[in-house]
Amino acid sequence: MTKSPFLTGADLLRSSKYNKSTAFTEEERDTYKLRGLLPANVGSMETQLTRVLENLRRKENPLEKYIFLSALQDRNERLFYRLIIENFKEIMPLIYTPTVGQACKEFGHIFRSEKGFYVTANDRGRVREILDNWPYRDIRIIVVTDGERILGLGDLGANGMGIPIGKLGLYCACAGILPEQCLPVMFDVGTNNQELLDDPVYLGVHGKRVVGEDYFDLMDEFVEAATDAFPGVLIQFEDFAAGNAYAHLNKYRNRTLCFNDDIQGTASVVLAGVYASTRISNRYFRDLKFAFLGAGSAATGIGMMIAQSLMEEGLSKDEAYRRLWFFNSKGLVNSKRENLADHVKPFAHDIPNQSFLEVIKNHQPDILIGATGTPATFTEEMIRLMATIKSRPGIFALSNPTTRAECTAEEAYRWTEGRGIFASGSPFSSVSINGKTYYPGQGNNSYIFPGVGLGMIACEAKNIPDSVFLESAKALSESVTQEDLDQGSIYPPMDAIREVSLEIATAVAKYAYDNNLTDRSEPADVKGEIQNMMYDPRY
Repeated sequence: MTKSPFLTGADLLRSSKYNKSTAFTEEERDTYKLRGLLPANVGSMETQLTRVLENLRRKENPLEKYIFLSALQDRNERLFYRLIIENFKEIMPLIYTPTVGQACKEFGHIFRSEKGFYVTANDRGRVREILDNWPYRDIRIIVVTDGERILGLGDLGANGMGIPIGKLGLYCACAGILPEQCLPVMFDVGTNNQELLDDPVYLGVHGKRVVGEDYFDLMDEFVEAATDAFPGVLIQFEDFAAGNAYAHLNKYRNRTLCFNDDIQGTASVVLAGVYASTRISNRYFRDLKFAFLGAGSAATGIGMMIAQSLMEEGLSKDEAYRRLWFFNSKGLVNSKRENLADHVKPFAHDIPNQSFLEVIKNHQPDILIGATGTPATFTEEMIRLMATIKSRPGIFALSNPTTRAECTAEEAYRWTEGRGIFASGSPFSSVSINGKTYYPGQGNNSYIFPGVGLGMIACEAKNIPDSVFLESAKALSESVTQEDLDQGSIYPPMDAIREVSLEIATAVAKYAYDNNLTDRSEPADVKGEIQNMMYDPRY
C-alpha cells in the first residue's frame, strides 16, 4: 500500500486516500493496528469491485447511484477510481452528464461531505490566506465555476460545485492526475435563482449575484492568489455565463496557464467530430458549411475554432467565417442586428433576416450544430430538409443534460432514414433503423480536457493558445477507427478514454515543446514520461 506512517487503526480506515478496507493483508492488520477492526477474510480489490458493482446496480435511479458513488469516494478513493476506469461506459453518465445535472439541482438536499473550496465576496482581501486552509499543497489543476450557467440548467449558484467535483473526478480517472493534485473551487458570488434563495437548505450565499467591478476584482484576487499558492497550476474555467466566460478567458489566457472548457474544450471535441464525420460523408473539410442554433459561449467557441481550422486549410478569414451562420433566440445573427456581444459579431454577415428553416434552405449546411440548452429545437421538418439537401447530413445536438438535447438520436436517424451523422453532448442508447443498428457518438468534453490538462502540466506550459485545442481535436479524430465509423459513431468508445487522453496529452505536449510554450527541454520519450505520471489506483 501507499505507506501512511502517521495513520493507524480507525483513523486509517477513515482515510479515503489510504483505506483498503477488507483488502488489508494480515501483516498490514498487525502493522497498522487494524486487528479486530475488520472481518477475518482478507479480500482482493477485484472482490471489492464485484461487491461495489452489485450494490451500485441495486440502486433504483441515477441520482441514488451518484450518491452511492460519492460515498465510495469518501471512504475508499482508490477503489472509486478503479471502479470508474474498469467501467467507463457504465459509470461516466452517473458521475458526470447527464446525472450531474440533477445532482447540481439537488446539491443542498443530497449534501453529505465537503469536497471542494469556496470563495465568497466576504473573503475579499484574504483569498490567499484562506487558500492555505486547503490540506494539499501540490495542486496542479483547479476547476472553478461561479454556477451561473450550469450545463443547460442555468443559474444554480453554489449548487454548481457538483461541476468542478465531477470534472476533477474525470481528470483523475481519464488522465491519471493524482486526486491530491486537484482542487474544485466554487466562486460563490450569490445567485439570481429565487427558488434557491427560498430553499432553506441551500448551501450558498443568500443574496443576488455580485456583478461589475466588484465581481471582476474578486476574480483577479482569486487568480493571483491561486497562482501564488500553487505555482504552475492550471486553472480551468467552467460554466460561466457567456459574457463573463469570454472576459475571464481573454483577460487571463496570456497571463497564466488557463482555459475555458465550455469555449475551447467544447469546440475541440466538436471539431474532432466534424473531422471524423468527413470520413463518412466523403466530403473535404474545407468544403463544409455549418448552421448553428444558439450563439452562446459554447456555440461561438465552436464556430471560432472551426473557422480557424478552415483558415489552416487555406480559406481567407472572411471565407471561413462566411461558412458559419448563427441563429439564436432573437433570430438570425446578421449585420442588421444591434447590441451583439463581441464574441458574436464576427458571425454577423450581410444576409437578410430569415427563419432557421430558411437558413437551412438558403445556406444548405452540411452540419447542424445545436447548443441552445433548449430541447426539441431541431424539428422533424428541419432534419428532413437536411436529409434532402445532403446525402449524409451532420446533426450535432450538443446541449446537456440528455433531456435538453435539441433532438434525440432516434429522431435524427429516423428522420434521415439512417443517413444522418449524429452526435450529442450526453449519451444516447443505440438505435435500430431499417435493420441496421447505430451507436451514436457522444461529443463529451471528457475526451478533450483531461488529456489537454495532463499534457500541459507535464510539459510545464506557460499558457494555452487555441492552437493547442486544434491539436487535441486532430489527435481525438485520429483515434476514431473504421469500426467506430461503420457503427455510426464519430467518437471512440468511452471505454478507450484513458488511452485517448494519453494520446492527446502526448500530442499537445509535443506541440508545446515545438512552439516555445514551455521553458522545459523536451524529454527523449514524451509519451513515456507522461504515462509514468498517470495515477494507477490499485493496491
